[in-house]
Amino acid sequence: MANKRDLKKDINYVLGDIIEAVYVWQYTNTEKDPKASEAVIDEAIITFDELIEKVNDRKVEDKKAHFKAINTELEEKGRALIEKINNLG
Repeated sequence: MANKRDLKKDINYVLGDIIEAVYVWQYTNTEKDPKASEAVIDEAIITFDELIEKVNDRKVEDKKAHFKAINTELEEKGRALIEKINNLG
């Protein structure tokens, strides 16, 4: 596992790309209601906040396992958000 800085960058890039993909979807589907896509953006922001808070937790004994678990959670939640984008229409 990489260090804390790299994990924070990964979280930022992955969730930033997901939000950007939602904006692209909104731009190309202007006739559709944006409420569902805005909900995906809100969920991505909440996920970002939760993951960064976990990364910054200083009361962790085994940092390597903790960061690996955060990375796995990022992958799972990222895939779920991408699936929601794909199901927007």
